[in-house]
Amino acid sequence: MSSTGATTTVQRPRPTPSPLTQPFWEATGQHRFLVQHCNVCATNIFYPRASCPSCGSTDLGWQDASGRGTVHTFTIPRRPTHRAFAGAPPIVLAIVELAEGPRVTTNLVDCEPADVSVGMAVELTWDETGDDGIALPLFRPAGAS
Repeated sequence: MSSTGATTTVQRPRPTPSPLTQPFWEATGQHRFLVQHCNVCATNIFYPRASCPSCGSTDLGWQDASGRGTVHTFTIPRRPTHRAFAGAPPIVLAIVELAEGPRVTTNLVDCEPADVSVGMAVELTWDETGDDGIALPLFRPAGAS
């Protein structure tokens, strides 16, 4: 899924990839959002892990996700969740259920916090404020540009 245009008002904290998460973070630099896929039971998995949470298999691969989903739940923290957000406008911290099934913890951007609702359709966008070759996956209301 390729998309651009995330509204960024802060320098978001950057990840430290591990051997397990390296394929995911490398793909973000190409604007691809990967989920793990169990080759035994066909479960799609996110966050990356060493074995399938459904069947325990270690026969896992990666596949591109569509970048579409819905807001499962959200909150608008009244205190900064990280020092990078001190003094920034309120953020929307959300759990998005991907069209492929897994749920992802993320920030919603390009919308007013008061406009967010459970069940709202969202799409992937990217924050590329770092110089590490990693783009941070964020979500915005579907159809926002």
